[in-house]
Amino acid sequence: MAANPDGTGGLPSAFLTPGISSFMEFLDSYRPDLLPGNRALPATPATVEAPHGTTIVAATFPGGVVLAGDRRATMGNLIAQRDIEKVFQADEYSAVGIAGTAGLAVEMVRLFQLELEHYEKIEGAVLSFEGKANRLSAMIRGNLGMAMQGLAVVPLFGGYDLERGAGRIFTYDVTGGRSEEPGYAATGSGSVFARGALKKLYRPDFTAEEATTAVVQSLYDAADDDSATGGPDLGRGIFPIVAVITEDGFNRLSDEQVGELARTIHARRLERPDGPRAALM
Repeated sequence: MAANPDGTGGLPSAFLTPGISSFMEFLDSYRPDLLPGNRALPATPATVEAPHGTTIVAATFPGGVVLAGDRRATMGNLIAQRDIEKVFQADEYSAVGIAGTAGLAVEMVRLFQLELEHYEKIEGAVLSFEGKANRLSAMIRGNLGMAMQGLAVVPLFGGYDLERGAGRIFTYDVTGGRSEEPGYAATGSGSVFARGALKKLYRPDFTAEEATTAVVQSLYDAADDDSATGGPDLGRGIFPIVAVITEDGFNRLSDEQVGELARTIHARRLERPDGPRAALM
């Protein structure tokens, strides 16, 4: 960081200028080279091997939403990491699940967290849910150059809309195009199988517990057919990350809670290994 040219020894004047509620816009004006979307790209397309995160799912229920993600990261046909975190708290009432190039996705989530926190500090109010979804859309669009090089980030955004008093889910494509999903959604390599499971299990009148069970069931089915999606690792004690968001805020379930649920589902699948036909609860 450059010293203040006025010789006071304080922060540069850019940090003392009020009025910019977007951290991304501030950074773009002060140090545009630090934004991921402004990085210089190779002159010719190059194939880059990097760990990729995979399946993320979400489901709404009256009073909130559940986001969950498996723990596997892959690099080609190799398992790059068995316990990667793919579901992150964005602010008190929202969360982001990541799929795609893991390193860039985590970086994008950190910037998104800063963006929401910066807005709240400058404006003295929480950004609307639509506003949060739009800000994330703009950040994905800024990564389009990297996406065209094969380093795409495709998050899933969910949370509790304070104005509507309901849980909401948004999915995105690599160009930043967003789509609100009614009821449930899935993103990543195992999303086809996860969506199929949720299509059979989902009910609009779910309780929070039933929605949580349904998303873990769907990850179990995705892992059954997609090698890039990790199932519950009972031997190592590695289980999906599950977050429940309601009017009371963000709540990440403990490994003990998710582990107990995963073991119950696994025990029932041993009796009836036919996916969504197994008892939900």
